Amino acid sequence: MIGSTPSVTHLYAQAILQAAQRRGITLPESITCEVVPGQRVPLAVQDQLWEEYCRQANDPLAGLDIGLGLQVGHLDSAGMLLVSCDTLRDGLEALVEYAPVVGDGGEFSLSEEGEQLLLCYHPEFRVRVAERVEAVMASLVRLAGWATGEAFMPETLLFAHEPEVGESVYRERLGMAVAFGAGRNCLRFHRDQGQLPLIQANSALRDHLRQLADHTLEALGHQSLSGQVSQLVRQHPGWGKERVASELHMSGRHLTRLLAEEGLSFKVLRERELHRLAVGLLRSGGSVASVSEQLGFSEEAAFSRAFRRWEGVSPSRFRSSLLD
Repeated sequence: MIGSTPSVTHLYAQAILQAAQRRGITLPESITCEVVPGQRVPLAVQDQLWEEYCRQANDPLAGLDIGLGLQVGHLDSAGMLLVSCDTLRDGLEALVEYAPVVGDGGEFSLSEEGEQLLLCYHPEFRVRVAERVEAVMASLVRLAGWATGEAFMPETLLFAHEPEVGESVYRERLGMAVAFGAGRNCLRFHRDQGQLPLIQANSALRDHLRQLADHTLEALGHQSLSGQVSQLVRQHPGWGKERVASELHMSGRHLTRLLAEEGLSFKVLRERELHRLAVGLLRSGGSVASVSEQLGFSEEAAFSRAFRRWEGVSPSRFRSSLLD
């Protein structure tokens, strides 16, 4: 199985090679030859790339430099999926789900704390941890800004580790407040920022990329149960819990228990996917009646009530606003 060996996409590994080229650093061919277009790069090789790059760069902000130079393409299909979503929150939720497409070594979570949203990164690697975390977090700030046409205004960037240089240098490079020794690595911003529209939003492209990402996760053996449930709901929006559970060869009660271990519920997952589908179908020109039927609602009134709960307006008003 492909996923038996932890790996990263070759596009992400190339970000290090390109950073080395910009600095005039020559990395050992014994390592660089392992970065082959179209092939996953073993995480052990990625560890070697980071170690050698940081050693030769001899720069405490080497990781930050890579993060600020990262492009959407370096994140493979997950990056393109992120920026093709409708809103920043939609894109970040996609990142949480599809981060393994980019590589192993860490995972993301998105949570609310009062009026704030926190996108946190949980690293699992052991080599050059501080540099790599700074690369990841800096790339989040940069890409979120780019994807929203620079409308994104984060509040604070939290790091679990201590600063490599003076904090003022980080503030100047990142253009925002930073805090170290925070016990976690999180990008913190007001939850209203999650509704910022993305300038590259494209529902048809997003749906296509989501299918590609689902196939990639399945091939890598990384698709979580919640990911499998979400995928089935997208494919069969009219299915209920028992039908989905049957497709996954388990009982509805067992599915409920396993999802609870991930901190989720079938209802939450189904509502999230129906919400996304409804918005996408209405944006694509679907009538309220046809969207209601496609999503498996028993009657149009039930769909209207659900949509008002999701968006704060009726689906007909939402559809009309698209034509204004």
